Amino acid sequence: MKNITLVLGASENTERYSNKAIKKLLNHNHNVKAIGNKIGEVNGVTINKGLVAFNDIDTVTLYLNPTNQKPYYDYILSLKPRRVIFNPGTENDELQHKLNEAGIAFEEACTLVLLSTNQY
Repeated sequence: MKNITLVLGASENTERYSNKAIKKLLNHNHNVKAIGNKIGEVNGVTINKGLVAFNDIDTVTLYLNPTNQKPYYDYILSLKPRRVIFNPGTENDELQHKLNEAGIAFEEACTLVLLSTNQY
């Protein structure tokens, strides 16, 4: 298994990009953890609710708008991921500044596109 990706803003709704990202990450043999606003499951990945103390998170991919990211700032920083991906619509200068100060890389990109083009 490759590095662990945390999908933040995960949903069981198959129309949601977070749902598509979980499936595509699994198809590319990535280990996936997920947190959403309600408990659920996507292709065997449990969607947790709340701040779960995961270890060894390499990448956090965001599917929350900037307002909904605020309660997760300290949590994301505490995970000490290698990078955070801001998917379209999740760009957030305030969080990016905090990541910069913590020495955590980030990019504004689409997880689905990165996987499709082997740039993930």
